[in-house]
Amino acid sequence: MKHERMTDEKGVGRRAEPNRGGGLTRRQLLTGGTTLALTGFLAGEATSATAAMERSGKDGGVSGYGDHGSSLRDLPRLRSSRRKRASSWDRSGGNDDRLTIEPGQTVTLADIPGAGCVNHVWITADTENTDGEPNFLRKLLLRMYWDGEEEPSVLVPLGDFFGMGHARTADFASAPLQMSPEDGKSFNCFFHMPFACGARVEVTSELESERVLFYYYVDYEEFDELEEGLGRFHAQWRRENPTDGAEQGEETNLEFQIEGENLSGEGNYVLLEAEGKGHYVGCVLNVHNLRETDRWNWYGEGDDMIFIDGEEWPPSLHGTGAEDYFGIAWCPQQQYSAPYHGITLGGGENWSGQVSYYRFHVEDPVTFEKCIRVTIEHGHANKRSDDYSSVAYWYQIEPHKPFSILPVDERIPRPA
Repeated sequence: MKHERMTDEKGVGRRAEPNRGGGLTRRQLLTGGTTLALTGFLAGEATSATAAMERSGKDGGVSGYGDHGSSLRDLPRLRSSRRKRASSWDRSGGNDDRLTIEPGQTVTLADIPGAGCVNHVWITADTENTDGEPNFLRKLLLRMYWDGEEEPSVLVPLGDFFGMGHARTADFASAPLQMSPEDGKSFNCFFHMPFACGARVEVTSELESERVLFYYYVDYEEFDELEEGLGRFHAQWRRENPTDGAEQGEETNLEFQIEGENLSGEGNYVLLEAEGKGHYVGCVLNVHNLRETDRWNWYGEGDDMIFIDGEEWPPSLHGTGAEDYFGIAWCPQQQYSAPYHGITLGGGENWSGQVSYYRFHVEDPVTFEKCIRVTIEHGHANKRSDDYSSVAYWYQIEPHKPFSILPVDERIPRPA
């Protein structure tokens, strides 16, 4: 058997013995082993690279989600699956490749039997009369159901789901969500959404009178079966308009903006409350600054606080300010998009008007075993009374705690 030459802590050359637990050498682990094989090695399991590859697609089958990541380095690892798509293509062979959704109508975009995984959703939509109902992106509801459940796991206004609130669009690119040209009206989602026994994706129009022209792809893979241990994708929209702040009273502007204490987290704006085992993987946060003053009017001194598995204050994850949680700093207004964090709307003069941020925990998911409560202060010590709305994204084992959404008239954004 060939042995590799390695260097010990003293710099002395020595022969590397083969891994007796899994039959993988160090070089195989670094260059040839699959993720599953590496996991088995670390756990002390007798798992070879060959066995791992067999489990991910034995006998030419499409056994399940598999071990493959989405990095460029993983692309040469050949996999087996059945690629499928549901789309709005014109079944007559013509070029009318869209749905026309009537007010009050619910349409099914995809109804997929068996096991599989949605891995891309593309949508673009507009009202038939382009100036008819300008806030229509808050009046279209996106719902997704997994495994025959009765309560949706995704329940979000269409525009907000794809990364920006206030029924607005602008070009930006993150890893899981993108709004693309022209003017951000082309929506893309790359969150992976596995299911074991069926998936259904729906859109409901709650517009008053306008018909919606709706183009879409739902790209997915079919599997023979889905293995255990995979969470289901969830997304929830919330709004507090306005947040329950405090009166300034006799305080100076600086005292109102940055002084005071919050030693409990009570009164924070809540982005997510979930029960079960899962991973919180990010959010979009929208703020409409409602305070009218010519003094310093920065809205974002509120700390993020994430309470895991029922813990008391202070939580394990306690931040230092709204913009800090979103990976930016110094009261930003510049629009910026990165793979995992960004600011897509920066607001107007003196931080007035509408802003929108995103933060995705792709490399650092927030795990929970029993429950999670994701919150953020609305201004320091929850003193500010602004219009907050948000989308939280997470994976969890079903069943999930059911959630609802505000009626359409309470979802409409304030004028910009």
